[in-house]
Formats: sequence, C-alpha cells, structure tokens
Amino acid sequence: MLRHWLHDLVRALLRPIAVLRKVDRTDLRPDLIAGLTCSVVMLPQAMAYATVAELPISVGLFAAVVGTTVGALWGSSHHLQTGPTNAASLLVLSSLVGIAAPGSQQYLIACGTLAVLAGLVRVLMGAVRLGVLVSFIADSLIIGFTTGIALLIVGSQLRPLLGLDIAGDPNFFINISRAAEHASATNWICVAIGFGTLLVMLVARRIDRRLPDALLGMVGATLAVALFDLVKLGVATVGVLPRSLPPPRALPLLDWSHVEPLLSGALAIAAMGLVEALSIARAIAVQSGQQLDSNQEFIGQGLANIAAGFLSGYPCSGSFTRSALIYQSGGRTPLANVFAALAVLTAMLIFAPWAAHMPRAALAGVLIVTAYRMIDFAEIKRIARSSRGDTLILFATALATLTLPLRWAVLTGLLISLTRYVVRTATPAVIEVVPDQAYRHLVARPDKPSCPQLSIFAVRGSLYFGAVQHVEHRLVENLLEHPDQRYLMLRLGGVDHCDVSGIRMLEAVVRRYREHGGDVYICGVRPPVRRLMKSAGFDELLGLRNLLTGDDAIAHVFFNVLDPLYCVHRCAVRVFAECQAVRKGPDVDDADDMPHLAPLEDLEDDGGLAVDDVAARLEREEQLALVDVREPEEHSRGHIAGALSLPLRELIERKDELPETRPLLLVCRTGRRSAHALRMLSGHVDLDDIHRMRGGMLAWRAAGLPLEVGDADEIGELAADDETPNRSEL
Repeated sequence: MLRHWLHDLVRALLRPIAVLRKVDRTDLRPDLIAGLTCSVVMLPQAMAYATVAELPISVGLFAAVVGTTVGALWGSSHHLQTGPTNAASLLVLSSLVGIAAPGSQQYLIACGTLAVLAGLVRVLMGAVRLGVLVSFIADSLIIGFTTGIALLIVGSQLRPLLGLDIAGDPNFFINISRAAEHASATNWICVAIGFGTLLVMLVARRIDRRLPDALLGMVGATLAVALFDLVKLGVATVGVLPRSLPPPRALPLLDWSHVEPLLSGALAIAAMGLVEALSIARAIAVQSGQQLDSNQEFIGQGLANIAAGFLSGYPCSGSFTRSALIYQSGGRTPLANVFAALAVLTAMLIFAPWAAHMPRAALAGVLIVTAYRMIDFAEIKRIARSSRGDTLILFATALATLTLPLRWAVLTGLLISLTRYVVRTATPAVIEVVPDQAYRHLVARPDKPSCPQLSIFAVRGSLYFGAVQHVEHRLVENLLEHPDQRYLMLRLGGVDHCDVSGIRMLEAVVRRYREHGGDVYICGVRPPVRRLMKSAGFDELLGLRNLLTGDDAIAHVFFNVLDPLYCVHRCAVRVFAECQAVRKGPDVDDADDMPHLAPLEDLEDDGGLAVDDVAARLEREEQLALVDVREPEEHSRGHIAGALSLPLRELIERKDELPETRPLLLVCRTGRRSAHALRMLSGHVDLDDIHRMRGGMLAWRAAGLPLEVGDADEIGELAADDETPNRSEL
C-alpha cells in the first residue's frame, strides 16, 4: 500500500516528463496560437487583479508567468489556465487585513508566505488523494461565492474609478459608504477614462467575441493619458513595470509568529482555489472529453502557488475566462499555457515603459466589466426556480461573502454544503439490470449477459452534488469497458431527489454518449425530479422522445433504436423478450453463446424424456401433443412430424391455447429452451401433463430419426383437434 502510494506520488511530481513526451509536433502550432491569444487577455488581467489585492502590478505579472507555467506542467487538465484571479486577489486582501499595511515590504512577504502555505495545503491534499472532496461542494455554493466576489470587486473599484484618494477596505458596504461620503471629490477625467474603457470593452465584445476587449480598452486609455499628459490632471497610473525575470523572495516560513496569523487565510484560499480550479477544469473537460485526475490537479495547483510565492508572486488559481479561451482557440496540450506565460514575460520586458501611462481608472473599468461577466444570471435563475436547497446555499454564500471576512465566508459556505451532504448523503446505487426469466421485471443479475448494444442502469438514491461524480464515473466506465454499448437506458424510479448538479451530470452523460455515436433514454422518473428536469431545461437537451414510460421503454428502444443487423449477425444472446423473434446465425444456440439459459449439464436430471422414449411413444401412436418452442424459421427447417410451433417468446401470452386433454411434450434445439419453457409454465399449468425432450432436436437428429420440413403450423390447429375446450374457452 505504502509502496503504491509512493509510486503514485513520484509519478505526480514527475508529471512534466509525461506531458512533454505526449506532445506531438502537430500540436505546437495550435498551442502557440492559443497561447498568444490567451496572453493578450492575461496581461491586463494580471495587472488588474494585482490592484484588487492592493499589490504592485509586477506581483500580478510574476504570478501570471510562474503560476501559469508550473500549473500547466504539473496539472492534469490540458486547458486549465492558472494565474491571478478576482477571487484569489480578494481573499488575499481579506486575509492580510490587520496583519500588514498594503504596499509595505511586510505585506509583500506575507503575501508570498500565504501563497506557499496555500500551495502546501493543496499538495498535501493531492498527495493523500483527497481530490474527491471537491465533488462534495455544491455548484450553487460556487455560483453564490462568485456572485459575492463580483459585487465586492465592483465596490473595491469605485475608489480608482472615481479618482478618490481614500483608503480601500475588503468590506463591500464600507467601500460603498466611503465612496458616497467623498463623492464631491470625484475626478471626472478618471470617470471618463474608466467608463470609456468599459464602453470599448462592451462594443468590442458586441462586434466580435474573439477580440481582446480588455487589451483594446487598456491600450486606448494608456494612449489617451500619454498623448494628453493627463497625469498632470490627477489621473493615477499603475507605475513602472519590472524589466527582469521573477526574482526569488526569502520567506520566514520557520517563524511561527509570522505563519500562525496566516493559517486561516491559507486554508480558505486553498479550499476555494481548488473548488474554483477543479470546477473550471471539469467544465472544460466535459467539452473536450478529457479524463481528469483531480489529485494530480491538486498537486499542480499547489506547486504553482508554492513557486509563485517564492518567485515574487502571490496566490493564484484557475481562470474560467482564460481557460475557455485556451480551449476555444484550439489549444491541445499544456504547452499552450506555457506559451501564454512566455508571451506575457516577453511583453513585460519589452513594453514596460508604457506602464507609466497606464491609468488605474482604466483597470477599474476592466475589473468592473469582468466582475459583471462573472455573475451567471442564467444559472442563478435556473437554480432559483429549480431547487430551494441550492437557492439557500447560493444566497447564503453570497451574503456571507459580502458581510464576513472572505476566509470565513468561504469556510461558512463549505460548512453549509458539507452539512447538507452529511444530512442527505447517500451514495446512489448504480446497478446494471437485465430482464428476469419471465421478461416481466428488470433485476440485478451479474451472472447474466447484457445486451451488447444497450446497457440498462437503475439508479437508487439521491442525485445531488455529492453523488454526481460517482454516478457519472460508473456510467462512463461502463461505456469505456463496453464501447459497443452506445445506448444507455437510465431507470430513475429510485431517485427521489435531484439538484442542479445532478441535472448537469445527466447533461454531461448525454453529451458523452452522443459524442460516442449513441444516445441516452430515461424512464421511470418521479414527478419532483421530472419537474426539475423541465424547469432546468434538461428536456431541451435530452428531447421528450427520449423520456419513456417503464412499460414500453425496452420495446421502443429495441424496435426503433437498436441496429437490427447487429442483432442478427453479431449478437449471440437473447436478453429481452423482443429478442426471441430475431433469427440468429446457425451457431447462436450453442451453450457458450446463450448463457442466459441453463447449461446442458444442469438439465440432464430434471425429468425430461429421452429421445428413444419419445420415439417409442409416437410409434405406439400415443396421443402426445408435440409443441416446438423454437423460432418458426427453425421449425420450418426441420421438425418432428406433427410438432406444432409456439415460440418461447409467446409461450406465457398464449398459454391458454395449449390443449388440456393430451400430455404436452416441449421440444427445442438442445433442450435448454424447452427446460426454460417448462419452468416458465410451472406457475400456470398442471406440470403432470407436461414433459420436455432431453437433448432436443440435436439428439433426435443424432439418433437418425425422421424429420419433416415445411412452414410452421399454428398451435390453434392442435387445440382444435381436442374434444374438450381449451383454457381460453373455459
């Protein structure tokens, strides 16, 4: 166990070697293009987010270069972009309030220490394989926290937007109050620059979403300040950029008096950063089809923060905007992010002098637009109309973010989420089911074969945020193990609760199967879950024709979806009642090919009649009614004289047509189907008058006994010969 763990840990730490080995020459060009595209957005964002944390913009740039490079090479996702983010910046500011004064050397050292501590927590969690914990954090918590962060950013940027020379504060309401108190001192030139930048970004996005709107706004504002010398009119700029590689920073990590005040903040940054990064990576992976290793991503995020802390940066996390840009721009491997970091470093070294003219009001405009885009209004509306529990988590987390220190807001949200999980937890049973012997019910029978084209799973439990990964993993794992099972039927009659995360998981499964060339069908949905599917828009993705009733679900898929050529030429089993009518190949009835019927060796001592006995009774002209339970096509190719055709698939449905005045003899090819028929009839008719022929038609042929060839007769003809009425007439 320990040896295996050490092996996995070493492999995780040597991740860059595996990454570089998998890179193909054909990946370099698209990765370079994606990296350059991302750098255009990352450069202004890194500077802007540093100002949110009251840090020099050089710290943001160093964090972007170092965090992006290390996060890409040691992480699991091919597209996750690690670097400065809004949430991490505000968490840093909140964690350091009262510990050090913004702008001081002590503040910079504390910031680096905070990054290293948060990184160590993440690496430790990845090393002990706690990546699964991220699955237990509700999506509504992330959305609520993101919404609160967006409002905090807007409040914090009122000061530079209005050109006010007042102290900032992590508290939203204090920032609003101070801005209102000093409104008379507003610098309208700063307001014009800020709103001008904001307008440029909005117009650029409207024209073409691929345009680097933040960069265009910043360039325009910088040119205006430089050309009109607006610094003389009180316009504050960001200052001088560094023209060097990220310098190492000495940190007092062994000084407990320095480390102890930072621990709670480090835990909050580590927890929220992991949630943020893994959520983004998971969202991109759903589109790209990549399989993620959450423990490896934990380690990658941790090492990125440790490196950033020691190289003059600050805590970083995953950025959804930049990650989506990497993916949409055609990035294929982690090298796309490495190229983005190198591009930012190059731009920093070449264009550093221009930073002296870059107005803080323009950065405020960029951040306000970014904050607005962080709020997922559609998802909030979806949650509000779909789930009260998720709505409570969302608004409670958002309110805590606005009113509490951020590190406690994060922990409060986590506590709410985990408490809900503990109260309602139940790992759903995801069980593959097959029809029972009478084809009436679906049961769990691991010893029975499943359809090679259609897998049927029954989910029993709650589909909520803590269970979705378990369910999705089981379904995707089955698809990977049985790639020909391109169709999935989910029986959700045992699911009494589902939240937005469950819906999103179902959406991901539907997309996965459709990308594989198949589809998903759902039946047995309970009314509360059905209402959620409808209100959350799942119906639009799945399609109402894929929502089936339990009674005809299998028949619908069998006759309308499954490939009949596969059934005839490749499938060697008869799983469903509908399969019994399918004509198989000549060897399909061999014992090894039909494991859903009892093996021959298990049927020799169950009271069947030997071939010689049957022949002797027929020779004595005994009134023996022969019923051939093979398919009509098999019957027509050769049968015992006088044997009537009643296929096994119709046996129970037409049992009342069997004659009662003569003993019945059931016949099939090998004896298995007749034994199966005997068992099926055991609860319906008097077994004293029913027998089967051991060995079937194979034994009859081997004995050299005569056969008749011709179309199947109807069982009704046999009943008509009886002098007494049959069962249906009684």
